Amino acid sequence: MTADEPGADAAPTTGTASTTGTASTTGTASTTGTAATTGETGETGPRQAWASLPWLVRSAVVWSACLVVIVAGLYLLGRIAVLLAPLAIALAATIFLTALLDPVLLRLRRLRLPAALAALLTVLLLLGILVGVGALVWNLTASQFDQLSQELTQGLDRSRDFVTSTLPVSDAQLDKLVDQAREGLSGSSPDPVAGARTASEVVGSALLALVLLFFLLKDGRSMWHWVLSRMTGPNRPVVAEAGRAGWQTLGAYSRGTMLIAAIDAIGIGLALVLLRVPLALPLALITFLGGFVPIIGATVAGAVAVLVALAANGPTTALLTLAAVVAVQQIEGNLLEPLVMKRQVRLHPAVILVAVTAGTLIAGIAGAFVSVPITAVLWRVIDTVQRRRSTTDAPALS
Repeated sequence: MTADEPGADAAPTTGTASTTGTASTTGTASTTGTAATTGETGETGPRQAWASLPWLVRSAVVWSACLVVIVAGLYLLGRIAVLLAPLAIALAATIFLTALLDPVLLRLRRLRLPAALAALLTVLLLLGILVGVGALVWNLTASQFDQLSQELTQGLDRSRDFVTSTLPVSDAQLDKLVDQAREGLSGSSPDPVAGARTASEVVGSALLALVLLFFLLKDGRSMWHWVLSRMTGPNRPVVAEAGRAGWQTLGAYSRGTMLIAAIDAIGIGLALVLLRVPLALPLALITFLGGFVPIIGATVAGAVAVLVALAANGPTTALLTLAAVVAVQQIEGNLLEPLVMKRQVRLHPAVILVAVTAGTLIAGIAGAFVSVPITAVLWRVIDTVQRRRSTTDAPALS
């Protein structure tokens, strides 16, 4: 075959191209492999260090960071609420009372009364109940509160004698502790100027709460609809459902708590009357107020009743009073609360204790009162949002 024939150049040319292609391919593969190896092993940046951690450690870090941010935000809000204590207390009381009185307003509205008149009648009904109950309790027990303080002191003294006679504790040790407690109480006596300022703040907060209560009862629903009308997109139904669920939870909590507190006060008050314990009505009032602080409030009110019974009638009556208090609280916790409270309102006792403790540390007594309903509402709102999103994403996932 000669050099001019087409087939003479085909084999060498094809062979050269093949060789060149092989070399190029080999060099490219070698270079790429080297670069990949260098990228995987040579770089030691934050991303590679984070990716090298186990997934459990990464999850713990992420969740811990989220928890720190949430706790810091709640603490900041709590400190702001403490700085604006009169306003915060007035707002909390207003929202609580609005949820409590909303069924009364709805009944008046069904009678075709105007919104302003129905709200005014609801506020006047609340004032009438508060003034009537306050006047009744004051007339019956005003002269007995000094006696209540003396009875508590005598009860503590008898408790000290009982402890020293049954436990390996000396009288000197207990006397030292009691003296320290009395010195602390005497040293924390209020300043007249501070007391006057506190009284003015309480009066101002009460008046502000009444005014805000009237406007929320009158225009609360229109305000909520106005907020929803400013929202667009897929988040609007979620916000509407979450807000409705939170409001229903707050209303159920407020009405259920008041009913349970009243039943506790009546039950323990009747037991004190039957046992002929003095100051039964003030102790029942303390029990009613303590019912608004779950677990802790009932325990403190029961302890006060037992101390008064011990001081007035001796250890036998005190033990019977303790049995009555425990029986009433057991009936409340195991029978009344599941019936009165709705399931979505109930919280685990550990959550209640943590919420009450946190509220007390942040805002004192007012924080103890509002911590549990805030926790219940937040939990209900979060649960509603999660369920709504899960039902929305279910068709897409399937």
